[in-house]
Amino acid sequence: MSDKNKNDKNKMWGGRFAAGPAAIMGEINASIDVDKRLWREDIAGSKAHAAMLAAQKIISRDDADAIARGLDQIAREIENGEFKFSHALEDIHLNIEARLKDLVGEPASRLHTARSRNDQVATDFRLWTRRACEECAKALSDLMTALVDKADTHADWVTPGYTHLQIAQPVTLGHHFLAYVEMFSRDRARFEDARARMNESPLGAAALAGTPYPIDREATAKALGFARPMANSLDAVSSRDFALEALAAASICAAHLSRLAEEIVLWTSPHFGFAALSDAFSTGSSIMPQKRNPDAAELCRAKVGRVAGAFNALLLVMKGLPLAYSKDMQDDKAATFAAFDDLALALAAMTGMIGDLTMNKDAMRAAAMRGYSTATDLADWLVRALGMPFREAHHATGAIVALAEKRGERLDELSLEAMQSVEPRITEDVFSVLSIDASVASRTSYGGAAPENVRAQIAEWRRKL
Repeated sequence: MSDKNKNDKNKMWGGRFAAGPAAIMGEINASIDVDKRLWREDIAGSKAHAAMLAAQKIISRDDADAIARGLDQIAREIENGEFKFSHALEDIHLNIEARLKDLVGEPASRLHTARSRNDQVATDFRLWTRRACEECAKALSDLMTALVDKADTHADWVTPGYTHLQIAQPVTLGHHFLAYVEMFSRDRARFEDARARMNESPLGAAALAGTPYPIDREATAKALGFARPMANSLDAVSSRDFALEALAAASICAAHLSRLAEEIVLWTSPHFGFAALSDAFSTGSSIMPQKRNPDAAELCRAKVGRVAGAFNALLLVMKGLPLAYSKDMQDDKAATFAAFDDLALALAAMTGMIGDLTMNKDAMRAAAMRGYSTATDLADWLVRALGMPFREAHHATGAIVALAEKRGERLDELSLEAMQSVEPRITEDVFSVLSIDASVASRTSYGGAAPENVRAQIAEWRRKL
């Protein structure tokens, strides 16, 4: 290809250059394979910009109308799979602009008046990330609803509560599911907060310094659903903290999904036997015919690595960049798009799994009765009934647990005489607190696991959701 023909490929920006870029430069410089996902946002931004330019009499109304018609046709072409994206045109902005010129001629060349690709891409990316946050918040509401439904069904089912993955105290399964509702509600709030903070328009900041044209940035901000224009043109084109914040929220959410996924993996294993997934969310083994693998949960568990990796990748891209725009920022989108794709898939899969889970009441109850899970109830009884300081009660309870363990008996199976051999003042009333049902029923403090608390929280969450 001659230098002239190479330069023709870059007629959108090539006037300063006598020759076109090397082939490898074209490869590293092109972003169209990634940023073509921004076509909706790019067209929306261009239509808002053209309408504002006409309203401000910077371009004619006829030109603005032609631009709008051409952009609408381009949108239809892309939706129908008829649009031909070109690597030679680098990015989504130049691809759309070139096609617009084919369709409407000279008016297309007026569209870029008073803007730059710098504020254009910043606007597109904010619009996309804003929508991604909205979609995640909605998906989280769906997941929370599924968890509340599960909690309602199992509000009084007794299950072991763990610390260090050791049986600690009995709780209710409904209470366990509601713990994740609380986590995911904070995730939803983080996405909503991030959306509110990013809801300022960079459009009109131009390359970095603003523009001498009499533009109306308030109008374009309003047209695109932004609360206001960004106040500093340098900040507008060079900031990606909105994407970082969204990715941070996504990383925390993915971590919560991973914790829940890990519990599903444990619960569905034969060692626990607390739950089962149907064929819809399980896979088999190519060699072991008896296997039922919780692959959907395992894949949800893995997503946190990819999502948190995207956050770290963008953080490292941005950490050393001077103001204002640098081409490094072209690599802001690939990781962000992939992270939100992964998170959306994981949220949908987890919502499906929660609805699909069948819980095993007997297995959970049997497990809750192991490990001397009501030992704390015994210690609390010694404090309340005998007035013992808690540390003394803790010591006495430990000795009683050791005795029960030596005899191979649960605490509620141990005889009164055996307990009195450790603490002579213990009475028959102690057995009123040693069953797992009595234990969970006693946890009535705010936020506790008692079934009455769980049902009250379920009602509150149904109101909120």
